[in-house]
Amino acid sequence: MKKLTNLSIVCSLALAGAAIAQQPEEQSNPKSDSAAEKHKHPAKEGRPGAREVKPPTGVPEMPAAKKLEPKVRKSESFEKPEPSRAEKSQSNPEKHHAGAKLEKPRSNADGAEVSNQSAATTPLEGKQHVKGKKEMKATEAAKISPATTAATVVSQPRAQVAKKPDPQKVKEIKSEHANFHAKPKPDQVPAVTFNQSRRIEGSDQWQGSQYEVFRSYHPERHDEHWYRSHYDRVELIGGGYYYQHNGYWYPAWGYNRSSEYYAYDGPIYVGHRTEPPDRIIADVQAVLQHLDYYKGDVDGLLGPLTRQALTSYQTDEGLARTAAIDEPTLAALGME
Repeated sequence: MKKLTNLSIVCSLALAGAAIAQQPEEQSNPKSDSAAEKHKHPAKEGRPGAREVKPPTGVPEMPAAKKLEPKVRKSESFEKPEPSRAEKSQSNPEKHHAGAKLEKPRSNADGAEVSNQSAATTPLEGKQHVKGKKEMKATEAAKISPATTAATVVSQPRAQVAKKPDPQKVKEIKSEHANFHAKPKPDQVPAVTFNQSRRIEGSDQWQGSQYEVFRSYHPERHDEHWYRSHYDRVELIGGGYYYQHNGYWYPAWGYNRSSEYYAYDGPIYVGHRTEPPDRIIADVQAVLQHLDYYKGDVDGLLGPLTRQALTSYQTDEGLARTAAIDEPTLAALGME
C-alpha cells in the first residue's frame, strides 16, 4: 500500500513538472506575441474598448527586450572611399606608374625621345614643346659660321705640308760646310755592325728607279786591294772607309779592320758632285734644323736622330720613307 502511494506521488510530480516546463516556453515573450497578434490584426490596434491581454498569473514577467540597433559594418564605418585614378597619380605618382603599363619611348619630329610623362601631356603642349626645340636648334645653327661647320666636319687629320727651304739659306749652309769633316762619336751615335744577310727594311716597297740601289744593297766585306781594283775613290770619312760609285757612297767593309766606324750601313746619295758623304750629311742636317725637323747637332753622322728627322720630312713631303739621303729627298731639299 505504501509503495502504491509513493508511485502515485512520483507520477504527479512528473506531470506537474512537465506542465510547468511547457507553460514558460509558450509565454516566454508576451510582447512579441502581442506584436505578432497586432501584425495579424492591425485594425484592432488603437480601437477604443479593445481588451488588453494580460499574462497569466503566477508566471514572472519577462524583461522588456532591448531596442535593437542596426549593426554597422566595419568596412562602412572605418574604411575610406577608394580614391579615383587621378587622385592616386597625384598622391603617389611612383606607385601609379609602377602599376601602369610601360610604353616604349616615342620620338618627336627632331628624333629626340619623349618620355611617358611628357607623352601624357595634351597634344597642344607636345606641339609647343617640339616647336620650341626646333626654334632653339635653328638659333644655334645660325650662330655657327660656315667655316666653323667645315672645321667640325673634317675630323680626320691631314698630313702636314713640308716646308720648302729657302734657296739662299741652302746656299749659305753649303758654303759654311765647305771644309767640314765628321768625327766619330761612338758614345753619342753608336756604330752599326757588319751583317752580310742584312737588307734595307721596307726597300722592296719603294717604287722607282731612284730606289733601286736601296733594294739591291747588301753588305760585302773585301780587302784594300779588292776595293782599289774596283773603285776609283776610297776615302776615310768619320772613322770608316767609304767608296764612291754612280753618285752614291757605300761603307767599305774590310778595307781596314781598325777603321770601321759606320753610323749607317747603306747607300748615301750625293749626285754627280764630288763632295764626301759627311759634308752632304752636314748640309742635310742644317737644312732640316732650319725647317724645325732636326733637333740634334750638325755632326755629319747619319745617326738615329738624323734618320728620324728625314723620315718626318719625307712623310710630309709624300716621299718614300727611306730614313736615308736619297735622290728625291735631296731634290726636295733643294740640294740636288
